Amino acid sequence: MAMLLIIPLLVYSMLFTISSAVFSPQPGICYGQLGNNLPPPRKSVALIKSLKAKRVKIYDATPAILHALRNTTLQVSIMVPNQIIFNVSTNKTFSDEWVRNNVVPFYPHTLIRYLLVGNEVISSTNNDTWQHLVPAMRNVKRSLRSLGINKVKVGTPSAMDVLESSFPPSNGAFRKDIAGPIMKPMLKFLDRTKSFFFLDVYPFFAWASDPTDINLQYALFESKNITVNDSGTGLVYTNLFDQMVDAVYFGMKRLGYPKIRIFIAETGWPNNGDIDQIGANVYNAATYNRNFVKKVTTKPPVGTPARPGSILPSFIFSLYNENQKPGLGTERHFGLLYPNGSKVYDIDLSGKTPESEFRALPAPDNNTPYKGKIWCVAARGTNKTAVASALSYACSQGNNTCDPIRPGGGCFKPDSLYWHASYAFSSYWAQFRKSGGTCYFDGLATQTAKDPSYGSCKFPSVTL
Repeated sequence: MAMLLIIPLLVYSMLFTISSAVFSPQPGICYGQLGNNLPPPRKSVALIKSLKAKRVKIYDATPAILHALRNTTLQVSIMVPNQIIFNVSTNKTFSDEWVRNNVVPFYPHTLIRYLLVGNEVISSTNNDTWQHLVPAMRNVKRSLRSLGINKVKVGTPSAMDVLESSFPPSNGAFRKDIAGPIMKPMLKFLDRTKSFFFLDVYPFFAWASDPTDINLQYALFESKNITVNDSGTGLVYTNLFDQMVDAVYFGMKRLGYPKIRIFIAETGWPNNGDIDQIGANVYNAATYNRNFVKKVTTKPPVGTPARPGSILPSFIFSLYNENQKPGLGTERHFGLLYPNGSKVYDIDLSGKTPESEFRALPAPDNNTPYKGKIWCVAARGTNKTAVASALSYACSQGNNTCDPIRPGGGCFKPDSLYWHASYAFSSYWAQFRKSGGTCYFDGLATQTAKDPSYGSCKFPSVTL
């Protein structure tokens, strides 16, 4: 009986050795461009090399970036934008033209290896687009083949919310509304073309949503004696990342595709955020990303409890802090670099630099929830026309948001665009935060713990 067990293990080891020669465990970097202060592509490519990244992912097919990547050893992932998925899926000629215009001029001198159709389509588009996702993937693959390009893998990145259940990992299952009509055909396509299930995995968001029940050290790969046992399989988990990834493995297995490989399309931890966002700091970001690099570059590969020994190719998000990303403050603070090219913290994506050689990290100061009042005020130095438009929007939402800054109101004076906008932003945020309102206003607003009230004018605040 022991010999019977050894034979399959030897076969698996041989297959693993073959695949190890093809897929490097060294992480790549996501090169986003949502900033008005970012270096040009050639400078950015030099910075990517300096981080010792193995590959780079861009969120479109920008010619200047693909030219800058020409004749480098960086493997490249490009993306079909969400807004053209319908056209790609329904019109093979359109698909052919897109590939002809965005891949052929650069391939093979630019090492395009992955072509991702859309970005988190299930999470970020309406369900009218969902049905076109897999047909678009099929058309793109046909277009590549018809143009003689056979070494580019086609996939699509998914967020963790494609799962209906994820705990324990062995209960991992795709949502009922997408499991049959979308995920099963997608998995069939990935299996047939020997591609990857591209997955965005962010332990930060899972932990931040429940910091009481999820241990921070467990989320940062730092837990020494904290484990989670999966009663369904007996598998033992020592970090949240493995737990999340394995839930997807079990979800694929449940649909009949237990062997598809996972490619980590995005992972990372924010180095800053809004006042009310817990745990977003340089210390945690450096700790998570350094430990992630250590995990995936360990030799021999460790994989996950459900897939021990498997290589996890990956991209870390992101290259820069991008100041034009919408949403909460963390969205603009995932970078390994500041826009001027300097490092937010030391990191080596090859995993070869000893941690003792890195500069000391600043102590974290927001690992527990903020307690107190927060106001939302207009950011200094922003475009006055844009601020006036945002002020008008905040005041148009009803609920007497701006009554005190109207002529004769208690906060009308000083009659200043900055002060009126600050009052309107604070009032809007205080009233609509619980229903999804943010203190952002397209980058025109910022949070502050300093009370902007003056005289008898009291600014509304959010109390945490």
